[in-house]
Amino acid sequence: MKTTNKEEQIQLAEDALLHVYNRYSLVLDKGDGVYLYDTDGKKYLDFAAGIAVMAFGYNNQEYNDALKAQIDKLLHTSNLYYNVPTATAAEALKKVSGMDRVFFTNSGAEAIEGAIKAAKKYAYTRDGHSGHEIIAMNHSFHGRTIGALSVTGNAHYREPFEPLMPGVAYADFNDLESVKAQVTDKTCAIIMETIQGEGGIYPASKEFLEGVRALCDEKDILLILDEIQCGMGRSGHMFAWQGYGVKPDIMTSAKALGCGVPVGAFLMTEKVAKKSLAPGDHGTTYGGNPFVGAAVTKVLEMMERDRITDHVQEVGAYLSEKLEELVAKYDCLTAHRGVGLIQGVVCTKKVGEISAKALEHGLILITAGSDVLRFVPPLVIEKSHVDEMVEKLSACLDELS
Repeated sequence: MKTTNKEEQIQLAEDALLHVYNRYSLVLDKGDGVYLYDTDGKKYLDFAAGIAVMAFGYNNQEYNDALKAQIDKLLHTSNLYYNVPTATAAEALKKVSGMDRVFFTNSGAEAIEGAIKAAKKYAYTRDGHSGHEIIAMNHSFHGRTIGALSVTGNAHYREPFEPLMPGVAYADFNDLESVKAQVTDKTCAIIMETIQGEGGIYPASKEFLEGVRALCDEKDILLILDEIQCGMGRSGHMFAWQGYGVKPDIMTSAKALGCGVPVGAFLMTEKVAKKSLAPGDHGTTYGGNPFVGAAVTKVLEMMERDRITDHVQEVGAYLSEKLEELVAKYDCLTAHRGVGLIQGVVCTKKVGEISAKALEHGLILITAGSDVLRFVPPLVIEKSHVDEMVEKLSACLDELS
């Protein structure tokens, strides 16, 4: 059934889709560069990037052409056979991450599931028994599946679905003593986001990350770093942990890894690979098919060639400066956090109302936690786009005050 009226399209979705999202009354139709357009033709500056996914913005011809070429060649074969795009993508991902082994998934949550399984199998192989435990962080977010929920440090997300995976303890992010207090002889892994995203844009401190790494080395505990949102250039480094010089044993990636094509990955060192997942332990039908392999390969090629991390550092510094100016100007903005193009400001007003008001001004802006405005635009934005965002956001804040 084809509809052209916005209200009809919204009603069609409400009647057919499971109601698990409280969507804005906006029907997006197309995108170009860092702008989106709704079905009424209204133009929006996008500072959400599909929740940190669309690193190159919209309608990038080079990226589109690579996907079209692969569609005409081969979409899917299963993992019973080899294919060129997936092997090429895995080698490219190894190169930029410094990790040794790659497993492609369909989503970030599946990447977390695989990382958890790999850590548990590593400990099982080492100790000869199961029953190992994981330490996660309060206020963290790792996904919506049972395993990912189990290590998500927000009771609001977990409670309706309990009992979840047992053997998870929670520590406070950036509090090393809190982590040490949770360690037992059953602890097999510590999992955290290098920069907490949904929890309110909290970067790990260098001392904390180095301390956790040292603790893991001392006790043969695996460090799992979730780079699903903060990775793929968004911090100004290809992966945020690289800015700290603290390498994980296992890491996860997704979102901008495919720039719109649903793909995730978990990666590990050779040490972990040799003692963890073996044939029969894990698998996926769609994960790493030729189509997503072509997407990942092109994304990594473009990021390296165009020196995206250098660009993010430059524009991210400018964004940081402008957000600091906003915090100084408006009483309702009380703090600013973040690096690169993953930043946030703490707000005493209802952030959902600001996000909704922004749409009226042609600005797409999302939130993090209950009181943070989140800025995760396409990585290709320029300083002029930051200025445009500030102008639109200022107009929103002026109206709401």
